[in-house]
Amino acid sequence: ARGGRIVVGVGVVIPRGTQEPPPRLGFAADLIDSAGVHLRTDPAQVDVPVVLADRHGDVAVYGVPYLEPDLVRAGWQLEARSHQGVLDEAMRRVRADLARRPATTRSLVMAHAFVTGGEPSDSERDISVGGVSNVAVSTFAGVDYAALGHLHGRSTLADSVRYSGSPLAYSFSEARHRKGSWLVDLGKPGLRDVSFVDAPVPRPLAVISGTVDALLSDRSLAGAESAWVQATITDARRPGQAMERLRARFPHCLVLRFEPAAGSSPSGEVTQRSVGGVGDADVVAAFFAEIRGAGLDHDEAALVGAACDASRLSEDAAR
Repeated sequence: ARGGRIVVGVGVVIPRGTQEPPPRLGFAADLIDSAGVHLRTDPAQVDVPVVLADRHGDVAVYGVPYLEPDLVRAGWQLEARSHQGVLDEAMRRVRADLARRPATTRSLVMAHAFVTGGEPSDSERDISVGGVSNVAVSTFAGVDYAALGHLHGRSTLADSVRYSGSPLAYSFSEARHRKGSWLVDLGKPGLRDVSFVDAPVPRPLAVISGTVDALLSDRSLAGAESAWVQATITDARRPGQAMERLRARFPHCLVLRFEPAAGSSPSGEVTQRSVGGVGDADVVAAFFAEIRGAGLDHDEAALVGAACDASRLSEDAAR
């Protein structure tokens, strides 16, 4: 204990994700380093690890921040305009640094990316460039463990490449997720064991569907009474005061959808339900199809895609 506080001496490494502005998150990073909290926001520092140690020797932890291809490829002199291209270069630099270290050094990479095999939800930001956001699992070859961020669901892409997912749910598409963290044990030769540690769930999510009367009387839905609820009502006609009636039983009902069992939803409802988990260009294309009754042609789709890419790039640069 020190000054009434418990000091555990645990190092913390935090790479930048897609939502954090680099200048803001990286402010005073050098000073904060001295407290054992290591913020990694600068692409030029991807090959500068935080070196930790245990009884087996050194562990080099490389915090790879989110790399927007259009913002880093010029400085890195890359021809490919893709997430695969910039992460390939980042990992080349990581492996080059690792090769200069003692052979007993173990390695861990933390990276923010959409790696092939991971399952997306409605909560992640679209990071596609030219319509492509994925990178290959093989990108992370040559290190003992790759701890991935971006996707909110846990998944194992290889024994040494995993997503832990977000500790809390950020949309009802995550209702079936098991939230928590991977506890990684690095032994003397490298990766020894990985186990999952569940996170506390202050309030679960529930997705329910049926007529208002059925939802209010169905005894099998008792567990949803204490959960955050997304309710889809299937009455043939939109019932009055539906949310108020549902909240009498489900006080934490947050989202109400109307999908009549017979017939289609009114104009506008289809677009509202279809935008979750898709890219900006897809949202614009769906809007055009809804309004004018016809989709975008090839040239229009290319123009919309370029405009969405430029808009995201401008937003990231402004941060």
